[in-house]
Amino acid sequence: MDLRNEAERRVDAKIKFQENLFKYLIVNTIIAVISFVFLHSFWLLAVVMFFWGMEVADDFFKAYSFNNHRERMIQKELSNMGD
Repeated sequence: MDLRNEAERRVDAKIKFQENLFKYLIVNTIIAVISFVFLHSFWLLAVVMFFWGMEVADDFFKAYSFNNHRERMIQKELSNMGD
């Protein structure tokens, strides 16, 4: 895979995470207001925050953590194979 395609893939993953996080914050704020004012309970907010939060966390790890760690491991393995 050439470097340009890899860079585009990483940027796309970061953009997806940022967009999903922004939507998560906006929608959960609206649900929180509705829950406080009309429902007087927090179960709807808790359910949405938990399940959607897992998806946001997954996007975060795909965009930032695992890719960098995987790349370092690949580079280390390549250098070991060259010796």
